[in-house]
Amino acid sequence: MAFAYIGLGSNLAHPRRQLARAVRALARLPRTRLVRVSRDFVSAPLDASGPQPDYVNAVAVLRTSLAPRALLGRLHALERRQRRARRADTPRNAARTLDLDLLLFGRRRLTVPGLTLPHPRMHRRAFVLRPLASVAPTVTIPTRGLARRHLRGVREQAIAPAGMRGARHPSRSPH
Repeated sequence: MAFAYIGLGSNLAHPRRQLARAVRALARLPRTRLVRVSRDFVSAPLDASGPQPDYVNAVAVLRTSLAPRALLGRLHALERRQRRARRADTPRNAARTLDLDLLLFGRRRLTVPGLTLPHPRMHRRAFVLRPLASVAPTVTIPTRGLARRHLRGVREQAIAPAGMRGARHPSRSPH
C-alpha cells in the first residue's frame, strides 16, 4: 500500500459540487482508502489563455495498492464521468469541470508517457501547495524537499480558503 496525493480542481458547472462528487468517487476506488481531504480553496486561473472563472481546488490523500498507471487511469475515468474531455486541441489550462492530478505516489519517481511522478509543476502552484500542506504538513516532494517550503515561491498567486468570511476573492486580489 502506498500513499497517493491527488490534486482536484474545477471551475465549471458548480465547482464545489464537482469536487464533492469526485471525492465520493475516490472513496469508492477499488483497493483504495480515502485517508483525508483538504478543505476547498479558491484560486485565480494560472497561465490561462483567456478569461475564465476562478477554480476551486483541494488535495485528497489516498492509501492504495493500485499501481500508479492504474490509479491514473481510474482518475481519468472519473474526469470523463464528470464531463471532462481531454482532447489534443484543448489548450493546456482551459476551463474544466474536473481535473484530477496524481501529484505524489509515496516517494516514487517515475517518467513514462502520460505520467511523471512527482508531478513536474506541483512545486510552482499555490493551488496545489496550500491544500497539500494543510493535509500533509510534513510531506516531501522527491528531489525537491519539504512541500510547504515551496509556498514562499508562490506567494504572488491568488488563493484563499473557500467560504471564508472576509477573505479576498482570488481574481480580485493584487498580484
